[in-house]
Amino acid sequence: MELSVYEFFSDYGLFLAKTITLAVIFIGAILIIILAASHGKKKHGEGEIEIEHLNDKLSETQKAIKSAVMDKEAFEHELKAEKKADKEKAKQAKKQKDNVREEDGKRIFVLDFDGDIRASDVASLRESVSAVLTIARPGTDEVVVRLESGGGMVHSYGLAASQMLRVTSAGVELTVCIDEVAASGGYMMACTGQKVIAAPFAIVGSIGVVAQVPNFHRLLKKNDIDFEVLTAGEYKRTLTVFGENTDEGRKKFVHDLNETHDLFKDFIHQQRPSLDLTRVANGDVWYGSQALELGLVDELKTSDEYLLAACEESDVYLVSYEQKTGLMDKIGEMVSVAAEKTTDRFLTKARRSEIEL
Repeated sequence: MELSVYEFFSDYGLFLAKTITLAVIFIGAILIIILAASHGKKKHGEGEIEIEHLNDKLSETQKAIKSAVMDKEAFEHELKAEKKADKEKAKQAKKQKDNVREEDGKRIFVLDFDGDIRASDVASLRESVSAVLTIARPGTDEVVVRLESGGGMVHSYGLAASQMLRVTSAGVELTVCIDEVAASGGYMMACTGQKVIAAPFAIVGSIGVVAQVPNFHRLLKKNDIDFEVLTAGEYKRTLTVFGENTDEGRKKFVHDLNETHDLFKDFIHQQRPSLDLTRVANGDVWYGSQALELGLVDELKTSDEYLLAACEESDVYLVSYEQKTGLMDKIGEMVSVAAEKTTDRFLTKARRSEIEL
């Protein structure tokens, strides 16, 4: 049967459209994979520090609420009164300019840390700390870290805690606020604060070490599959996922766990010497009110309460480090973040063989 010219071009156009669509999807997928891979290789320092004056933000919020709930005439009258008060303040400040510097007041710099298993946010933390320490005045200013983390890899959280110690080593007051959780590696970071504040139901503690290793040796053996582990060095590999584990290997692995736990406890003791480690260093967790009784925290309060009160007396600045990203970088970042979250869920359930706090 012969096709008409119309049918020919119609079928050809449909075929061409399908081909082009598949080609675009294929090329797009490759580009996204490349971008996702390159995202993880972003050079150190490719970003900028962003600062937000929380006092101004609070003032604008208050004005917005008042304009909505107050009588219009009363609201305008209050605005005029505030402007008059501001002018009077500026006038007084100008008179005292020769005797008192404007920067003599206390400044509070707020940093955020949202921790995953790898403590990925440590890259932003180190940049923010470095920026703040260039202007923070020892004995006058304060750094507040709003910390959320359930812990993770030992070396990653060790580095994160070290970044926070840079603040106290510089003579600047450090306060840590825990609204939801600071456990294990998260508490390792939190205890560096000279003052630790927690919400009443925040989860705190878990001063312990864990490592769970799945082993498929018997499954492989049942299916006549050999798996060889070749090492140079007696303890290069203690436990394996696919090879046959030995009692000696298990003994060494447990020794490493205990050694890591001892180092963890020593660090906690250095930061909070009055803490009774025999009661709290058993891997258990407590809510904020219980943690206060045990001495793990110093005060029960949310970070919002603390910062709102601070805005009444000091200039409060939110400091964050943001990576510079274009459209293509953002696409790659979205893919990378999605992959990381999926991996984190899997690793959290499977409990990686790497030692974690």
